Amino acid sequence: MHTHEQPLPDYLQPHAEAIAGLQRVGRIFWERRWSLGTSSNYSVVVNREPLQLLVTASGKDKGRLECGDFVIVDAEGNPVHEGQPKSSAETLLHCVAAKAGSATSNVGAVLHTHSVWSTVLSERFWPQGGILIEGFEMLKGLSGVTTHQHAEWLPIFENTQHIPDLAEKVTAAMTDTKRPLTHGYLIRRHGIYTWGSDLEEAFRQIEIIEFLLECLGRQASM
Repeated sequence: MHTHEQPLPDYLQPHAEAIAGLQRVGRIFWERRWSLGTSSNYSVVVNREPLQLLVTASGKDKGRLECGDFVIVDAEGNPVHEGQPKSSAETLLHCVAAKAGSATSNVGAVLHTHSVWSTVLSERFWPQGGILIEGFEMLKGLSGVTTHQHAEWLPIFENTQHIPDLAEKVTAAMTDTKRPLTHGYLIRRHGIYTWGSDLEEAFRQIEIIEFLLECLGRQASM
């Protein structure tokens, strides 16, 4: 473990509380084996007008995030300040959620994990185009869900290294008026994306989705 950290750069000083929150999330997700190696990325919206996000930098161990391992980006994923480390390769997906989410809910934080169950089940259910989860009591942990009879649809998108293409598809899904994407989605053989009005809500939702996917996985293997 690190015994000391570098001081916060000036441009990150106003966001010390958000950084501490994301560091805590990273440690917990690493301990639960949802964010191993340098996988995963997390963000918090720090300004609405214009839209700006605090995003984890690329290639950082999420279990040992330091204060300087964060980047401020604009609505298009571009760095706001000079001299920042490179942001996650998937930064644009965070921006898309923050922008498109405003049409259905107030997205204030976005979390992405690479758990075993999300990776395996995203491949298992790929032919169906998504995963339907219904009848579980824990569904009530998702924002706006009040009954275990709820049917949650988690679409699965094909993995790609060309993030703008994926971002376009996610935007279309999140702004679909017939079946809007409200709680999250999976990327094939990759992991989960979810969000919330703040970091606490996004954290709760990733826990719920991870729990439900593990239930499905264990049930299928019985």
